[in-house]
Amino acid sequence: MIALTIAILCVLLPITHLFISKKPRTRLRVLHILLLYALVLGVGVIGLPLGFIPHVFFPDEAARLIGWPPGSPFQFEVGMHDGAWGILGFLCIWIGGTFWLATGLGWSFFMLGACYGHIREMIVHENYAPYNFLTIFSDGFIGIWLLILLWLYWRAGGFKELPVDTRRTK
Repeated sequence: MIALTIAILCVLLPITHLFISKKPRTRLRVLHILLLYALVLGVGVIGLPLGFIPHVFFPDEAARLIGWPPGSPFQFEVGMHDGAWGILGFLCIWIGGTFWLATGLGWSFFMLGACYGHIREMIVHENYAPYNFLTIFSDGFIGIWLLILLWLYWRAGGFKELPVDTRRTK
């Protein structure tokens, strides 16, 4: 399943990046690279091409793979939701700081909720369809991985931004 591959790449690609890079491997830099890859792959790739496209353009096939009945208009809503988050994940390439924190926290909340929903479907409805059962592992891992990285990055001094003065100035 592609989502499991992306979850694994969230760890392997940044490690490869750090190994090849000639820049010093400080704690903050290592966490920065790990978190950037987790946001771009775990949010951007999972959200836009792997969530938005199938739910919006191939809703009946997506429903079948999840073990749900086809024809639900909810598929479009899920696809738009995934697409919106996917855009935020890709924007993390250019926008840093607390934008990363907001993107990571929001997506983690969704992924852990989706993980719970898939576990419930498996237990209550015996739904072992591949995109219900296997996504338990990718959704759960990505949600927890992002939360761990966000916390470690914050503890290492990441997310430092200048305060914004909200008062009007002339």
